[in-house]
Amino acid sequence: MRRAALAAPLLLARLPGVARASAAIDVRERGARGDGRSLDTRAIQAAIDEGARSGREVRCPAGDYLSGTLRLRDGTTLRLDAGATLIASPRDEDFDRPEALGYETFADEETSIFDFALLQGRGVKDIRIVGGGRIDGNRKAREGPKPIALKRCAAVVIRDITIVNAGNYNISLLGCDGVDVEGVTILNGYADGIDPDCCRNVRIAGCRIESRDDAVCLKTSLALGVRRATENVRIVGCRLATFHNAIKLGTESSGDFRNIAVSDCAIAGWRHVWKGDLSSGLSVELVDGGSLDRLSAWNIQMAGVRAPIFVRLARRGRGQATPRPGTLQDVAIRDVVATDALVASTITGVPGHPIERIALRRIKVHHRGGREVDRVSLLVPEMESRYPDATMFDDLPAYGLYCRHVAGLAMDDMELTIDRGDARSAMVLDDVADVRLRGLEAVAPAADGPLVWLHAVRDAQLRGLAPRGGGRQTIARVSGAATDRMLLVPSAAVHRVVVDGDVRATALEVAGPS
Repeated sequence: MRRAALAAPLLLARLPGVARASAAIDVRERGARGDGRSLDTRAIQAAIDEGARSGREVRCPAGDYLSGTLRLRDGTTLRLDAGATLIASPRDEDFDRPEALGYETFADEETSIFDFALLQGRGVKDIRIVGGGRIDGNRKAREGPKPIALKRCAAVVIRDITIVNAGNYNISLLGCDGVDVEGVTILNGYADGIDPDCCRNVRIAGCRIESRDDAVCLKTSLALGVRRATENVRIVGCRLATFHNAIKLGTESSGDFRNIAVSDCAIAGWRHVWKGDLSSGLSVELVDGGSLDRLSAWNIQMAGVRAPIFVRLARRGRGQATPRPGTLQDVAIRDVVATDALVASTITGVPGHPIERIALRRIKVHHRGGREVDRVSLLVPEMESRYPDATMFDDLPAYGLYCRHVAGLAMDDMELTIDRGDARSAMVLDDVADVRLRGLEAVAPAADGPLVWLHAVRDAQLRGLAPRGGGRQTIARVSGAATDRMLLVPSAAVHRVVVDGDVRATALEVAGPS
């Protein structure tokens, strides 16, 4: 992570040439009433404009400030004191109208539109929105303006504020460079929490987000009219509760994602009031031709999520004349503990376009289990152009981890357990090459089914497969004519390996217990 690239823009306010005057501009002294009934837009905007000219901070003392669109200027510092609430007007006509872009974005208005906002920044730099106060979106449904919408901005600090009742993306960032969001609380969000889209050098730290849609969602959409990357992003120490995805890359993925790091986060899933499903913890969704290079995630706690890990490379193809997958490579996920998971984690590419070089280390997931099926099948639809979500695969042959079309899969110290008996294997690998597995402890399926099902797996070494419960159990089933160069090392002499008739005798070696 290039911290220097992130930190340098944020130091501008401390340099002598751009030092701020010490006396803050009080919006009440410029005519704002702060009574929650009078529209204070003009008074607050006048204070912002004066602050930009003079280099002085703009301060909202305790009170309720009803406002329409406020346009941030170069060098704006807006401080909301404890007890101060900036309230979005309930009238849409008090806000700037959505802009006409003049080009196709292949995305919805929430992703593309930035003028229709309470705090609006367009092409400005050295912006600070700080203090212990609140921003109230003042909505009871998914509608209305964005509380904070910044487009092509640089050197942005958003710190210690609380945003509530937003009917649109809470903090929406497009084409920004050098953004530091720390200690922000987002409650009762009807849409996404924080969305960096085509941004670089972004840090999101110590935030608490509760949203009905994605909590933190990185994108590379075509909302700028060109393909652009999201890169050098650090998400650390956040508490996230969501009805959908806690941390997501995509689905808007026309550009590339590079150098993304997620760590030390706690995630909780909620039952969705209109779908009845649960959220996903970490979702990586590359489906519009863009690529991902280098994602690291570690030390993440999850509870009540639908699927702890969802990684998908496919060909939805927004903005592409001919939909083609990009590439998804170099993903490292470690030290994840998840409880009460509903469905298996999945890592899936599409035929001819595998996910490359993914490493899982010290992953511990406790599932609900309890699935009873007459016949476990590998016939899972590819759905190459479908919107990606952990709900897309209804009938998976694994309760814990399902991987298909992967090249380069390393797994160490995996633990997959269930509450109730299940007919499915703990793990299924289908069309996976270059596999290294060392250490899997899991609950074996009912009726002596295989702990792990390996189909069309090549260049593989699997050691330390340990079914819970002991005794003579089937640790693996090997199938598929494409199977080749596989080494299985059972952890005990009583463990069995079932080999289907379509596997060549020379394709598999079963060594003595390790």
